[in-house]
Amino acid sequence: MPAESAGSNKEGALVRFGFALADWSERWFPDPLVFALLGILAVFLAGLILHESARDLAIHGGKNFWSLVPFTMQMVMIIIGGYVVASTPVVYRAIRWLAGVPKTPKGAVALVALFSMLTSLISWGLSLIFSGLYVRELTQRVKGMDYRAAGAAAYLGLGAVWAMGLSSSAAMMMATKSAIPPTLFGISGLIPLTQTLFLWQSIATTTALIVVSVLIAYFSAPSAEHARTAEYYGVRYEPISVLLEPKTKPGEWLEYSPLLNIVVAAMLCWYLIDLFRSSPRGALAALDLNTYNLIFITVGLLFHWRPKQFAKAVADCIPATGGVIIQFPFYAVIFGMIVDTRISGTLAKLFAGVSTHGTYPLLVAMYSAVLGIFVPSGGSKWVIEAPYILQAANLHHVHLGWVVQIYNASEALPNLINPFWMLPLLGILRLKARDLAGYGVLQLMAHVPIVFFLCWLFARHIAYIPPMR
Repeated sequence: MPAESAGSNKEGALVRFGFALADWSERWFPDPLVFALLGILAVFLAGLILHESARDLAIHGGKNFWSLVPFTMQMVMIIIGGYVVASTPVVYRAIRWLAGVPKTPKGAVALVALFSMLTSLISWGLSLIFSGLYVRELTQRVKGMDYRAAGAAAYLGLGAVWAMGLSSSAAMMMATKSAIPPTLFGISGLIPLTQTLFLWQSIATTTALIVVSVLIAYFSAPSAEHARTAEYYGVRYEPISVLLEPKTKPGEWLEYSPLLNIVVAAMLCWYLIDLFRSSPRGALAALDLNTYNLIFITVGLLFHWRPKQFAKAVADCIPATGGVIIQFPFYAVIFGMIVDTRISGTLAKLFAGVSTHGTYPLLVAMYSAVLGIFVPSGGSKWVIEAPYILQAANLHHVHLGWVVQIYNASEALPNLINPFWMLPLLGILRLKARDLAGYGVLQLMAHVPIVFFLCWLFARHIAYIPPMR
């Protein structure tokens, strides 16, 4: 260790800073489950400070323990869908081809960061799995690549721009009337994607974050001489096996035949085409979590070609879902303590009283980022925030669609240090959250001022549009 420290002094300032943060996080960063339990304690204490009774906080938290089970299953299916697509022979061949592109450790880390963020604009589930498999392939192709830096780069899609893309729960909800709770619709009306994801201000913010993130990933990655490689962590390269054992029983012939996959995938495609064609508000309005999941499962079913191969891919990714399954109920406890007590109402009054047209965007950004530490689900947290955030936006005449994007850009910030959404990636890379958190902190220090400034700047120049009924 002393030799490594001495050698690292020859690296650039950003590399040394990344080393220091990574070493600190390895030593002090908690396990994701501990993080969730600490979040429950923090909200409980905040409730007591706001004069909520301990009894009410405990009861409302406990009765919501199972309230996010459907959403938990949706998250699990996103992970499964992302994995079965990323592990199909055609996509896996593309990953292996891309692994041959970078020639230096720094270039490899930067390319991981770029593809992580680009794929997250399509699906955060695909981003996690694609990037994790890409890092695994790179360990064989690029000698001296720092495994921590590459793993942190693979997580940038979730920590930087995912909510600015098509899997944004908040934007999708506000663009779909049937998905908006009636009380919220009375406040916000319908907010189409043209007023959220496809605003040029939103695209500019996303582009800026991608460029900055790739540059930081590149310049903070250590050289081969000072890297902690996969071998350092005892991680052995294991390529995805697409070969199936030979049939041994007559009853197995359907498992190895593509017939069922083709027929079922064709039926699902028929349904999806009809869903997009018949959507009363256009194809984009039909895009929600369930539709996304079905698309990825359908593609995976077709591209894996045989039921046996598809089932094998699903089985391989199940370990990556374990953390999501057990931790979401604990985050539901936090959700219940906030929504079912006076904490939510107190926050609404606070927002109305302390903000102006000029300061409101910054307040939303800061609040969404802080709350994201305790409620890491973008969709569930939006349901908590949206009523009082959008009501205040109407009072201050701030563009409602841009408020949604302020939320999207800022709520992703805590993901850089919150270990919850790292879980599927950690399962693939066989690392711990503390191994990646240091580089996440480094990215966070750059992202916060950029996000807050752009959210404030663009809010001043986008004209307010009254709610669309």
